[in-house]
Amino acid sequence: MIIVTGGAGFIGSALTRRLNEEGYNNIIIVDNLGTSSKWKNLINLKFEDYIHKSEFLDRINDMQSIEAIFHLGACSSTTEVDADYLYNNNFDYSRRLAEYALHNDIRYIYASSAATYGAGENGYSDDDDQTETLRPLNQYGFSKLLMDRWVLRNNLQNRICGLKFFNVFGPNEYHKGPMKSMVFKSWDQINDKGGVKLFKSNHPDFADGEQKRDFIYVKDAVDVIYWLSEHKKVNGIFNVGTGIAHTWKELVQAVFAALGRYENIQYIEMPPELRNSYQNYTCARMDKLRNAGYTKDFLPLDESVSDYVLNYLNQEFPYL
Repeated sequence: MIIVTGGAGFIGSALTRRLNEEGYNNIIIVDNLGTSSKWKNLINLKFEDYIHKSEFLDRINDMQSIEAIFHLGACSSTTEVDADYLYNNNFDYSRRLAEYALHNDIRYIYASSAATYGAGENGYSDDDDQTETLRPLNQYGFSKLLMDRWVLRNNLQNRICGLKFFNVFGPNEYHKGPMKSMVFKSWDQINDKGGVKLFKSNHPDFADGEQKRDFIYVKDAVDVIYWLSEHKKVNGIFNVGTGIAHTWKELVQAVFAALGRYENIQYIEMPPELRNSYQNYTCARMDKLRNAGYTKDFLPLDESVSDYVLNYLNQEFPYL
């Protein structure tokens, strides 16, 4: 039996799809469907059962022969301000599930985040000794950092995997509201208004549209997760990015190119609530994962954007 928490969400449903393609159907989806549209992410998937996240920890002791737990469920909103909610949902739940997995010798892979790096003043190295120096810019990043620090302070980095996802985009993100990727937002704006709005820079070192992020396609992110599931002796906290930073302008240009449309970008003021917690640059150090044995190349940005736009966003049923 395989458990995927957040299995109806963005990365979780993409992982479940990949597991199906590899022949795994004995999957328990753990999530909170609520009133969002993420139930649609489950339509193409094969799984044994769905369990609400509030019931899962109480029912897990009744489950037999669990091979792996992919803990991808969490509050992923970087603008969430309820720190108690984030502590309980993103840290305490993750810790309790990790303790169960460790006690029962179950493969455990959990989602951390590049938000733990804050403004990047201490770099983007996933070396263990860098974790105590990190200063997240928001409550979300702090909740993810708590889990990473718990792993390291308890010397568990050789027994479980944590994954610091950078800017992931791709199919099945449609339920995420304002947290949808800029690829989706650009595609939507171009089709609706003929152009795209980007935030002006809030930092003198970056021109408008020249802020940089490490964008990674969800298919590449899932490849990393699946590889780790197959290589059970590889553990630790790893960055999951491409190791290449691109500007927001380059990202949007790739969307225009995929649609065969002329570039039309307008720069608008950044909302006040984002100015003090905005990451102007992120770029994953990927040598730790590479040194662990992961050799597959990541799709170039223009190719991944084109695949997303043409094979999903432009289709009547855009799901994996």
